[in-house]
Amino acid sequence: MRLLIPALFMTLVCAASAAAGLPQMVKGEPVASLAPLVEQVSAAVVNIRVSQTVTRRDSFDDDAFRRFFGLPDGGSGGAREVASAGSGVIVDAKRGYILTNHHVVADADKIQISLIDGSIHDAEIVGSDAATDIAVIKVDVKGLTEMPIGDSTKARVGDFVIAIGNPFGLSHTVTSGIISALGRSGISRDAYEDFIQTDASINPGNSGGALVNMDGELIGINSAIISRSGGNVGIGFAVPTEIASSIMTQILDFGEIRRGLLGVNIQTIDAEAAKALGDSVESGALITGIQSGSAAEHAGLQVGDIIVEVNDKKVDGAGELRNRIGLLRSGEQVNIKYLRDNKLASTQAELGRAQSQSVLGEEIHPGLAGSVFAVSSTSSDSGITIEEVQEGTPAAQRGLRTGDVITHVNRVQVQSLEELREVASRYDILFLNVRRGDRALMFQIR
Repeated sequence: MRLLIPALFMTLVCAASAAAGLPQMVKGEPVASLAPLVEQVSAAVVNIRVSQTVTRRDSFDDDAFRRFFGLPDGGSGGAREVASAGSGVIVDAKRGYILTNHHVVADADKIQISLIDGSIHDAEIVGSDAATDIAVIKVDVKGLTEMPIGDSTKARVGDFVIAIGNPFGLSHTVTSGIISALGRSGISRDAYEDFIQTDASINPGNSGGALVNMDGELIGINSAIISRSGGNVGIGFAVPTEIASSIMTQILDFGEIRRGLLGVNIQTIDAEAAKALGDSVESGALITGIQSGSAAEHAGLQVGDIIVEVNDKKVDGAGELRNRIGLLRSGEQVNIKYLRDNKLASTQAELGRAQSQSVLGEEIHPGLAGSVFAVSSTSSDSGITIEEVQEGTPAAQRGLRTGDVITHVNRVQVQSLEELREVASRYDILFLNVRRGDRALMFQIR
C-alpha cells in the first residue's frame, strides 16, 4: 500500500500537468469541447443597455420643512440619468423580437442592444409581464441570428447546459454547468415561478440571457441568483421557455397577459390542521371561499375542499396553487384533484380570466399623487403593488418606485385596495412599509 502512494502522486502530477495544456487529440480522438455549440448560438444573444432619468431627492424637499427654516418653497433636487445593463435572446430574426427580463427594461427611457459584431441599435418594448419577469423588445435590424426555442418540459435534472450573457458588462460571457433542480418557486413572493435551477455561473448582467441545452436550443431566460455578495455562488435560476414562450405569444397576439383564474380564496394547510378537519393529507391548499360564477363553482368545488394536485402536479400550499393557476391562460382546461370528507376526488375546470383592479394614488392620499396602485384578483396576501410611479410627482419625490409592494400602512396590514383606502383615510401622515425585491423599506408620506 505504501508503494502505491508515490505512484498515485505521480499520476496526479502528470494529470495536472496535462490539464494545463490539453491536447486537441487523445489517442487519435478529439477532446470534447463546447466551442462548436457556443459558436452556433452566441450570435443570437445580445447585450442590453438601459438608461432612465431619475429624480434626485434633496434633504429639504418637504416645503413645510423648508418654510420652518426660512427657505423658499421647492427643493433643489435634480434629475440624472442612470444606466444599467442586461442581456437578451433573439428568438425571431425576421421580426426582430428579443426575449429578456422585465426587470432589465422596466421604467426604461431608452433601450439599446449590441450584437456580437459590436454594432449598437435602438430597441423598444413590445410588452412586459412583471409577474413572470418576462419582456419582449424589438429591433429593426436585418440579418439577425435567432436561437431556436426548445421544449423546457423535457429538461431533466443533471442535463448539461450553458449560460450566455453580459455579466458585469463583459460581453457574451459563456459559462457551463448542469440543471440542478426543476420547478423551483418561492424565490419572490410576488411572482409566478417555476424556475429551472442551474449551477452554471449567473452574475449581475446575465439577467435576460440564454440558458441553452446541448442541442443549441433555448430552454430558459436567466433571471435570478441567490447570493449574499451579489455574485455567483452556484445557485442560479432561469424562467423556462414553456412560460416565456406563452407570455411572448400573449403579448404579440393580444397586447396583454390573459392569466387564468380559478376563483377561490385559499390558505395553506398542513397535516395537523387537515387531521383536525378529518382529512389525511400532508399538505395542500384549503378552499376558504369561492367566487360566485367562477370556474371553481362551475367545477363543483366547495369551501372546505383541499386541493392537492393540478394537472398531475402536487400542490403543497396556497402559494403553489396560485403559481400553478396563474401560469396558465384563461380558457384552459385544468384537472384538479382534491380531498373532501377524506375522500380523493377529481374535477375539471375551465379557467376564467384574472382581472386587475387599479386606482390613482391621489384618490387615496394627496402624498401619493402620481402613482397607480393595482391588486390582482389572483393574489392572496402579497400586499398592494404600485403599478406605476410618474417622474417628478409627489409619490416619486418621496422615493416610491414602480413595482414597490405596500404591506402595511401605519402598522396595519393591507391586502386590498379597499383596506389601503380605508386605513389611509384615517391619517394625515402615512408610514408605509414597502417591500422592494428582497428589501424592506419604510416611507413617510404627507
